[in-house]
Amino acid sequence: MLSIYPACFFKEDTGYSVVFPDLNWLATCGNSLPDAMRMAVDCLAGYLYTLKQDGDPIPSPSPIEAISVPDIAKELGSDAGDAFVNMVTVDVEEYAKLHFEKSVRKTLTIPTWLNTAAQERHLNFSQVLQEALLAKIKAK
Repeated sequence: MLSIYPACFFKEDTGYSVVFPDLNWLATCGNSLPDAMRMAVDCLAGYLYTLKQDGDPIPSPSPIEAISVPDIAKELGSDAGDAFVNMVTVDVEEYAKLHFEKSVRKTLTIPTWLNTAAQERHLNFSQVLQEALLAKIKAK
């Protein structure tokens, strides 16, 4: 199912900032307008996917004509300047299959003694690797 939300795009010195006023002021940015649009789609998909996974209510989108760039810029303490509103669309389920839920096969080599010890303990190699990678990522 296609999700469509209005987003405000603000031209910055380094690219564009993007704000979704209907989604708790969810924001992202990009180095160029195409990059900002890609980031907006990814941000929107991730936010809606997380709401669904957590069982939280999904806010209804406002009609584009209800979005006032000057009001939003004022709320953010920003200048409306070259800002504009655009509708951002994404099929969250399809996007999640490609970006959030897809598993990638990895081949690795471990010593035989370690393989034997892990198998004797009925360890799930994929789960152990994921947990170790997450711990390593969070430590940095």
